[in-house]
Amino acid sequence: MKKYFSFIKFSHTVFALPFAVIGYFLAISQTDYFFSWKTFLLVVACMICARSAAMGFNRYADRMIDAKNPRTVTREIPAGKISSNSALLFVIFFSILFVVCAWFINPLCFYLSPVGLFVVLGYSYTKRFTALAHIFLGLGLSLAPIGAYLAVTGEFSLLPVLFSLVVMSWVAGFDIIYALQDEEFDRKEKLFSIPVWLGKKNALVFSRSLHLITASVLFVAGISGNFGISYWMGAFIFIILLGYQQKLVRPEDLSKVNIAFATTNGIASIVFSIFVLTDLFLK
Repeated sequence: MKKYFSFIKFSHTVFALPFAVIGYFLAISQTDYFFSWKTFLLVVACMICARSAAMGFNRYADRMIDAKNPRTVTREIPAGKISSNSALLFVIFFSILFVVCAWFINPLCFYLSPVGLFVVLGYSYTKRFTALAHIFLGLGLSLAPIGAYLAVTGEFSLLPVLFSLVVMSWVAGFDIIYALQDEEFDRKEKLFSIPVWLGKKNALVFSRSLHLITASVLFVAGISGNFGISYWMGAFIFIILLGYQQKLVRPEDLSKVNIAFATTNGIASIVFSIFVLTDLFLK
């Protein structure tokens, strides 16, 4: 179990899962639907299954690349801790489980589940042909709030879409920061990324631009949702943490990338969700 938790970086589930919870309770607060433990747990199960399948497939698809990269050579497949076949079976199992969970939620979620899988699994190949791979990663994680909203209502709405845009720009921005570590390797292997395309300095400018979009959409979502003081406090803390992670990383000093990537973003997501849920409950 420890090998597989490490294999899929299970701790990184904290990036998108809190936004799925926001999407779920947003639907409850805006509609006549009532809280259901069954639906809520199925939403959480879908999140865990989709992310496990996506991360497992990423490791499977990149196994030959990871074996060449000094930073990733110790990952489970190149290190021989998990076989390629076992990894593929892992992906298939959680992909099927994701579709089954979606079937138990409602027909729309079931019909859309293959589309969701295509997005989250397909990301793994995007760095072979486009520098915008970071945007595709953000798109995959951005399905969390809107998917949870659909699980309750079976209908699309503007506000969860805005939260999805928040997730997409936020994730793409911090993934660019993370990709700075592999700029030289990716360039050598002819892989695509914003750092390879623009260089470290301009890549950070691109990342900051995406996080400015994140802050702007947070403001629009707050106005559109008629949120109260708790939401705005959470949004303020979230934006401060975005600025903090940008300050941690400089083109000539990447020593704090992991702090900026994992710790800061995990805290930002959890804290923001707590404040938003507090606002929804107070209503």
